[in-house]
Amino acid sequence: MKYYTYFYALSFIFLAHFSFSQDEPVVSEEEEELDYTFTGTRVINGHSVEMLPKKTWEFRIEHKFGDIAGTNGGVQTMFGFDNLTDMRIALEYGVTEKFMVGFGRCKGTGSPYRSLLDGFAKYNVLKQKKGVSPITMTVVGTGGFTYMTASSDQSLVSHFPKVSHRFSYVTQINIARRFNDKLSLSVMPTFVHRNYVAANDYNELFALGGAIRYRISSRFAILGEFYHAFSSENMRQGYTNSMAIALEWFTFGHNFTINITNSSGIGELQFIPYTTQKLSLGQFRLGFCVGRKFTKE
Repeated sequence: MKYYTYFYALSFIFLAHFSFSQDEPVVSEEEEELDYTFTGTRVINGHSVEMLPKKTWEFRIEHKFGDIAGTNGGVQTMFGFDNLTDMRIALEYGVTEKFMVGFGRCKGTGSPYRSLLDGFAKYNVLKQKKGVSPITMTVVGTGGFTYMTASSDQSLVSHFPKVSHRFSYVTQINIARRFNDKLSLSVMPTFVHRNYVAANDYNELFALGGAIRYRISSRFAILGEFYHAFSSENMRQGYTNSMAIALEWFTFGHNFTINITNSSGIGELQFIPYTTQKLSLGQFRLGFCVGRKFTKE
């Protein structure tokens, strides 16, 4: 545990120092930066390459309902609207044009966690520029902690023999390219570490994510996202890969997405390692995210 704590602490300090110490380059017309690759700092479930502008706050509310169909859905649950699988409230801040931080709280799905706190630091390594860089790249480091009451069942992950078992971490490199005014693509290699897992699971889990954004008008876009978690055939049985599609609506100061996804948890610490729902069984749900930006002049 202590080695991972030191690693993430040093990484956070390095990124913070690097971002504060760099001067903004003078960009010529031949090196013009694109306005955006993805509109928001998230695609659907996971991070995008986008950053909050300097000295900008964003208040975010994310919500996921219950199964639309299947044994737990249908008309008796108003197609999932009667149930709440997870929600997150967060406040995020653009420290510089290249560095942002955020803090949030999730209800948690209960499989296996509830009452989750998370914090992240995000740094822009490259910005797509005409004639200079064909891609935008960011690095994201996330840490999570659950303060739920420990289970008395020693066979459960939520038993938590030690306080350190309540921590988990995610490191992600996010690489994206905007091809034209309509199409953007992204690939997101992601490393998840959990300090305490079940016997048939891994402490370390690698996943490869992919995302697409296609603009259909000046205010609307279609988003798609998929994360494949790698494991052997004899491990992590019962888990599936997270996938989602969404309609994005952007207005001045607000970014709103409504999505359909098979994952019930919010945040990489939940939807990458703990998605069990299958689309073929009707285990998909509606979700939404509302972000409101505030700038201190």
